Amino acid sequence: MNSMIVILLGVAALAAADSRSIEFRGYGVPSSESRSYESRSYESDEAKYDFQWAVKDDSSGNDFGQQEARDGENTQGSYYVQLPDGRLQKVTYLVDGDDGYIADVKYDGEARYDSVSYESNSFESASHENRYFNS
Repeated sequence: MNSMIVILLGVAALAAADSRSIEFRGYGVPSSESRSYESRSYESDEAKYDFQWAVKDDSSGNDFGQQEARDGENTQGSYYVQLPDGRLQKVTYLVDGDDGYIADVKYDGEARYDSVSYESNSFESASHENRYFNS
């Protein structure tokens, strides 16, 4: 009896869906009014923010962070990262309106390659060396 009710409800739903005319409403071409940006007026305050964050995890060797401040069109900031070769890379940057991005990159320390083994991590020595590239 329950299965008969389910079947009847299914047939009724199909009949109702079939009797409705479904109209497709696609995306049309935007009107010239909606594309006219010159006529629009937006009021906004000048951007102003200041933030900083950092990560230092001795067990993994991760040491990096960033600081940035913006006031209107002027932005200044810096970021740093501890490189695998032992050096600390520091980037200080300035954006002054339309003058573009000006960066000063410096390295502290001396590169050490004795503690880094590139051969053990190379693609050629990986166990899946030709798994994806065999013909």
